[in-house]
This record gives sequence, C-alpha cells and structure tokens, in this order.
Amino acid sequence: MPNQKVAIITGASRGIGAATAREFAVNGYQVCVDYRQSRQLASALLKELDQFGVGHISVQANIAQENEVLPLL
Repeated sequence: MPNQKVAIITGASRGIGAATAREFAVNGYQVCVDYRQSRQLASALLKELDQFGVGHISVQANIAQENEVLPLL
C-alpha cells in the first residue's frame, strides 16, 4: 500500500488556513482541519472537501496550549 499523504492545517476554518486545506485536498492529501473556535466554519469546510474524495477530519485545538496539540498527532 502506498504511503498516505497527510496534512494538518492549523487555523484552517477560514482565510489562508482554509485555502491551504483546499489546496492540499486538491493534491490528494488527507486533511486534518484544526480550528480554535468556529466549529460551524470547520464543518462547512469539511463538506466542501468532500468533493475532492480525500479523507478529512476536524479537531478543535488551541495550538498555543501544548495539551491541546496532542490530539492533532
């Protein structure tokens, strides 16, 4: 089985982070969408990523807090 490409995008629920998540998905990466506050925006992005046929999840984490980063790994 070939290696799966995975991208963890922090701050991915909007702006540059969301655009980066889309770009990785277009290029066949599995995408982890990290968001700090807006579950609604993260969910909308995941629905958008469906069209690319790649795996994707969202995780709520404030990356300034070490204990919140661990679920991203």
